[in-house]
Amino acid sequence: MLKDVIDPDLLNRFEAGLDPRNPHLSAISARIIGYGEMSTIFVIDHPGQAHIAYKRMPIFRTDAEMDAYERLFEAYNTGLGRVGLQVPEWASARVVPKRGNRIVYTAQARLPSSSIGNALLHTLAEGSIGLLFGCVLRELAKVFASHRVHPSLIFGIDGQISNWALKHGRADGPVTEASELWYLDTGTPLIRRDGVEQLDPELFLRCTPSFLVWLIRLLFLEDVMTRYYDFRKVTIDLIANVYKEQRPELIPLLLATANRFFAGEGADFGIAPLAAEEVSAYYRQDAMIWRVYLAFRKIDRFLHRHVLREPYVYILPAAIRR
Repeated sequence: MLKDVIDPDLLNRFEAGLDPRNPHLSAISARIIGYGEMSTIFVIDHPGQAHIAYKRMPIFRTDAEMDAYERLFEAYNTGLGRVGLQVPEWASARVVPKRGNRIVYTAQARLPSSSIGNALLHTLAEGSIGLLFGCVLRELAKVFASHRVHPSLIFGIDGQISNWALKHGRADGPVTEASELWYLDTGTPLIRRDGVEQLDPELFLRCTPSFLVWLIRLLFLEDVMTRYYDFRKVTIDLIANVYKEQRPELIPLLLATANRFFAGEGADFGIAPLAAEEVSAYYRQDAMIWRVYLAFRKIDRFLHRHVLREPYVYILPAAIRR
């Protein structure tokens, strides 16, 4: 099992020698293999670690906070499995450095990069991309159908194409309507019990520059924390994501696929047809939010290093093309 091959001593030594600005130059080097808006996915360059993808979350101040997060992380992974999604083998481990926040590392069995959705957008033929998108919608439907079966315990999900991977098959196909997918993004465990969000959003605000926290909380936090429980918004976000992946010419294909799905096998969800204008408007707003957010985090890093003379503990994404 993955948990059995994670070495807590290695993670402690890795953390002690980590250069968050240049992970590849750390005492134990790390290779970045993916970027999200809030986190970075990397592999630790050490024997026995090549098959593990890590995310590092240095946002916890107490053992109780780590306990709660790890319980929620486990519940999210197992819960998605119960509703029918397939999740790669996963585990978590913690590090308590001599100074600063406590850290949880989430780990997942690493998959071939060519099997991951954003790579497939650039290798598959258009017809296969349409089939892949249909498979993603069917997986999402499992999650949102479970809301009606168990309304007291529901799961949110970020359906972006980079969060999916083909379970079987090659980068050049074939893809069919029955292709099996892995779901990858379980590090932000979105669970509501009796309408109450179980993940404390204040934890994730800790990586926000202090001078921006009030603004993010006021203007954006509720939208970000609720959009992933709405099938229509998740689908719009999924389609809009192809702008970020530099494939806007796919928008008509994906819109047609989504509208056909919601008029046919997904008709029970009662989702109104999607239009190109709302997808592009959504993407413009979302891209602006994350572009500004990342710019201010880089300013915060500069202030920590050169004004406050304090370490900046977060690994920031490189420039993201939009």
